[in-house]
Amino acid sequence: MRKIKKGDDVIVIAGKDKGKRGTVLRVVDDARVVVENINLVRKHQKARPQVGDPGGIVDKVMPIQVSNVALYNPRKGGADRVGFKFLADGRKVRVFKSDGEVVDL
Repeated sequence: MRKIKKGDDVIVIAGKDKGKRGTVLRVVDDARVVVENINLVRKHQKARPQVGDPGGIVDKVMPIQVSNVALYNPRKGGADRVGFKFLADGRKVRVFKSDGEVVDL
């Protein structure tokens, strides 16, 4: 089970976008995630008339290291670490380290 999954609300804790919040769009591998509107780069794209692409300079979202993001805890109002816990029915869930609140049910 991963500590950060697709659809999680995360906050960037290091790098050029430090302090920004966004939603995880996809998990690339164990070390990288793609977060909406985070780690934007400008790409010079060639026009492709057959497809209908006009070309020019476009903004593209690139992956960011998992170590540079943390889950956003709405109760705390900031970044929080994540741990795991087994519920009474045997399910393994993620919990916030600061208050023990379950992240996903």
